[in-house]
Amino acid sequence: MSTDLAGAGVVNPAVEGSSAGRADPAGAVSPAGGFGLDRPWRLDERVAIRPEPFGALLYHFGTRRLSFLKNATMLAVVRSLGEHPSARAACAAAGIQPARMAAYERGLATLAESGMITLRMSSQRGAA
Repeated sequence: MSTDLAGAGVVNPAVEGSSAGRADPAGAVSPAGGFGLDRPWRLDERVAIRPEPFGALLYHFGTRRLSFLKNATMLAVVRSLGEHPSARAACAAAGIQPARMAAYERGLATLAESGMITLRMSSQRGAA
C-alpha cells in the first residue's frame, strides 16, 4: 500500500499499521498513540538519506523499508530533528507556517509509524 501525503512531501510505500498507541518491534510509533509535534524526535540511526532532485530517499536498514521525501522542506525538517527540542521547533526552523503545520505533522507521523524517525531521549539532543 502506498501512502502519499503530498502536502507534507512524504510517500511511504510500505507503511503497515501497528496497534494504536503501541510501538512495534522495530521501535516505530503509531501516529494515533505516540506521535506529537511537541515531543523530541530524531532520525533513526539505521536510516540512510539519499538526496534526490525531488527531495530524498530514506532507507531503513533494520526494516528494509523505503520512504520518499518529495520536497526539500521535509528533508530539512527530518535532517534537523535531532538539533531541536521538538518536531514543531524543527518545522518552524525550516520555515513551515502554522497553516501548513498539520500536513507536516501527518508526514512526520507516517515516518514515525514506519520507524524512520524515533523518539529521542533528552540526553540525545544533537545526536541525530
